[in-house]
Amino acid sequence: MKDDINHDEFYDNLEKQLAEAETWPSEYLYKFIVPASIKKIAKIEKIFDHTGGEITTKDSSGGKYTSVTIRVEMDSPESVIDKYKEVGEQVEGVISL
Repeated sequence: MKDDINHDEFYDNLEKQLAEAETWPSEYLYKFIVPASIKKIAKIEKIFDHTGGEITTKDSSGGKYTSVTIRVEMDSPESVIDKYKEVGEQVEGVISL
């Protein structure tokens, strides 16, 4: 329960910061770190499928993790948050940066 509160506070703060700092729609840069797994990377790619986003991946030097970067035009701060939540719900072990 405490983690849910922390996540909610984080997303509320991020949404406010995005609303104040940008005009929307705007380009947004997502960055995720996942355990190196083709299935996990594919899940993230599927979540951003049909968004027109540019997706790049890079393996860590030890090969245990992969960073996934997505540059995509988003409509609003709410849409940015929705994608973060979708990835967090669907991809186990993901770290959102």
